[in-house]
Amino acid sequence: MAGDVNAPWNGHDTRVLIVAVIGIALIVALIVALKVHAFLALTIGALFVGLASGIGAATVTKSYETGVGGVLGYVGVLIALGAMLGKLLADSGGADKVVDTLLHGKASTLPWKMALIAGIIGIPMFFEIGLVLLIPIVMLAVRRSGGRAMLLGIPALAGLSVLHGFVPPHPGPLAAIGILHGNVGITLALGLLVAVPSVVVAGPLFARFAAQWVPIGASGAALAVTSSSGTSGSGSGLQDRPTPVSGDRSAPVSGAEEAGTAQDPTATRSPSFAWTLITVLSPVVLMLLKAAADVWMSKDAALYPFLEFIGDPVVALLIAVLLAMYTFGTAVGFTVSVLSKKIGESLLPIVGVLLIVGAGGGFKQVLVDGGTGTAIAKIAIDAGLSALFLGWIVAVLIRLATGSATVATVTAAGIVAPLAAGLNDPNLALVVLAIGAGSLFFSHVNDAGFWLVKEYFGLTVGQTIKTWSVMETIISIMGLALTALLSLLF
Repeated sequence: MAGDVNAPWNGHDTRVLIVAVIGIALIVALIVALKVHAFLALTIGALFVGLASGIGAATVTKSYETGVGGVLGYVGVLIALGAMLGKLLADSGGADKVVDTLLHGKASTLPWKMALIAGIIGIPMFFEIGLVLLIPIVMLAVRRSGGRAMLLGIPALAGLSVLHGFVPPHPGPLAAIGILHGNVGITLALGLLVAVPSVVVAGPLFARFAAQWVPIGASGAALAVTSSSGTSGSGSGLQDRPTPVSGDRSAPVSGAEEAGTAQDPTATRSPSFAWTLITVLSPVVLMLLKAAADVWMSKDAALYPFLEFIGDPVVALLIAVLLAMYTFGTAVGFTVSVLSKKIGESLLPIVGVLLIVGAGGGFKQVLVDGGTGTAIAKIAIDAGLSALFLGWIVAVLIRLATGSATVATVTAAGIVAPLAAGLNDPNLALVVLAIGAGSLFFSHVNDAGFWLVKEYFGLTVGQTIKTWSVMETIISIMGLALTALLSLLF
């Protein structure tokens, strides 16, 4: 049903836009009011939109299945590999080692270090996993420093959120890259350029205001976690370090291990800080090498096919996982059987993520096949909007409606795809980043992340909006401004 974006406006265009609004409202009502799982809500909404848009009953399910397969076929393996890497990073004590190493020094540098920690840990981890891991660590530092929770919490949250929205291999950016046929390496390189200043402004700088608006100390569920097991001697310049609650170890422990925040008690050692960074950053380096080859190397060069191969996201993450099986696995004392079990366990939490991402792709596909993307593209062309600005606006609207950054990214990418056709790789990457920025706009009560932050920090709904929601909006606006600025260079 999709047509020419340059054709005159017609009744079908009006119809599909109305249907799309109703479909999104239906999904929101199912998720928020009736507490239906997002996968089921997206599937129901997709079938409704497809039928109401004029897609035949015999083909609407095929359209949905095509969308699901198209998204999962591209990002499913990457999500699985990212979950494996994140699991091994946490259970080996690698995450604790990063924190323990970086938390030395003056108290005034802690907000900046928290943003850096979140950036490092957030590269291979899903936002929710990084959030659950980092917030107790943040609260531990708040408790020992006696400072305000938001001064350290906001930088950590900003680091995780920015990576989730802008940087592959996170599901949203990867899905948008697949839909728009963008280049992963170039998107990664430009994404890092956008991410750094966004984290600085929305993290340590905004944290000063957030800490004044909500001047609370250590509280909430995270305080209960960090206070539940007594204290021991200091190991890294921080006082009153709790002992692990999961059992004793006979091997000597480092300061990171004493904190007991993440490391599995069966590990007899923890990886060094250097090897932790090498392992976590290895896929980023490999993908950046591929991006550099795409830009500066002739495709006839003998080394080009090799760099293309190792820089492919699947291969890069696979190499990182294989490296992690040693650096975060056998090298820290895990047996082969324990390591195999952990790899299997890492896949269990991502089943729901995969289903929701796939259903979001199916919903996107029926919108596209029904003609919604064409209708919006017509409006954009008439209004003179570029694919970059349109992608941001559509992502903002879907984010506000559904609460899901990934669904907003996938759907917005499908809608702007006709307008983005023909753009070069750097500009396609900037459209992906603008969509990612829009997908982070003003997280509120329909977003699971909103409630996680609220409960972990012991905030009221109003306090969560003044801190977390405003921080997300700053990231979104910064992302749009920076991508628009970079677009002037290409």
